[in-house]
Amino acid sequence: MEKIKEIYNYLKVKLCYRTYWRQWLAFFVICFLVFACNLNNTKKNTHNHESKNTSSTSLSPLTYTMVELENTHIHLEYSSPSVRKRIIFGGLLAFNQIWQAGAHNATWFETDNDIIINDINLEKGKYGIFMIPRKYEDWTIIFNSRWNQHGKDDYNPSEDVIRFDITPITDNEFNEKLIYKLEKLDNKSAKLSFAWESMKIEFDIKL
Repeated sequence: MEKIKEIYNYLKVKLCYRTYWRQWLAFFVICFLVFACNLNNTKKNTHNHESKNTSSTSLSPLTYTMVELENTHIHLEYSSPSVRKRIIFGGLLAFNQIWQAGAHNATWFETDNDIIINDINLEKGKYGIFMIPRKYEDWTIIFNSRWNQHGKDDYNPSEDVIRFDITPITDNEFNEKLIYKLEKLDNKSAKLSFAWESMKIEFDIKL
């Protein structure tokens, strides 16, 4: 308001002998109001944008890992829960039960070319990853054709594309958060690893 008064007084003194000083004053007032409205809208848009970014506050944030092998892109996306002073395997997650290999929705894996996983052919496509943890035996790794599943409620073994057993590393260094890593070995091979709590699993991917 002070700024408007200054403009008003200036125009009144300088233009008092002119016929159109009121029109000039109205013009400047309108410009000021338009500027103020645009500034307010900018603030609102910035606030809305920030409110959509909730991953940093989630207990199981959505994250991903990826790798490029020659002309093949491989991508894995998952929700990463934390231990938070709990017993995970044999506690929160029962042994010998199907698990979606992450939190919330099933972990999913995508390749845009045919690949070989642990010496098993996998056609290009998008897959849900599931696991069956076991206490004293090998774990079962499963690639299921339905990648978009919430938890394990809709899991159907008849839709499994490939499954294989692998020996976990049980004395791995402690990992508070679940971590997947796709590590490039050379232009035609990579290693996929999974680590959480003191468990670790890894297997090869080849073209």
